[in-house]
Amino acid sequence: MPRSTTLFALLLLAPLLASACGGDDPLNTPDAVPPVAVTETFNETLNPNGGRTHPFAVQTIGIITATITALAPDDTVTVGLSLGTWNGAVCQVIIPNDKAMLNTTVTGTAQQIGHFCVRLYDALGTLTANTDYTVEVTHF
Repeated sequence: MPRSTTLFALLLLAPLLASACGGDDPLNTPDAVPPVAVTETFNETLNPNGGRTHPFAVQTIGIITATITALAPDDTVTVGLSLGTWNGAVCQVIIPNDKAMLNTTVTGTAQQIGHFCVRLYDALGTLTANTDYTVEVTHF
């Protein structure tokens, strides 16, 4: 009979031992790691009546911002700044700002991972000389 008592005790303890092994206990699961923001910097020269497109890849759904951080030699010029989707050849503009200036930000939300683009352009034909620029794009 000692064997049946031991077996009976093990059967009673089995559910307790199994639950102690964890796995699905929400109190013991680690917190999800938040996505890390990625900032990409694009430096280029914009010609009068021209445009420049910069593709980038988004790895996590979330906010995308594009900010003009430098314009030279004249930092008071007005240019176009837009965000869009990139198909490998063309930037399909989704969010345009045709009157962007230094420190202007365009913000959108990536609803899926994939290829996107930022575009700077002489929207109003106001550039009279080549303009060096820096645009910073932050995404997840």
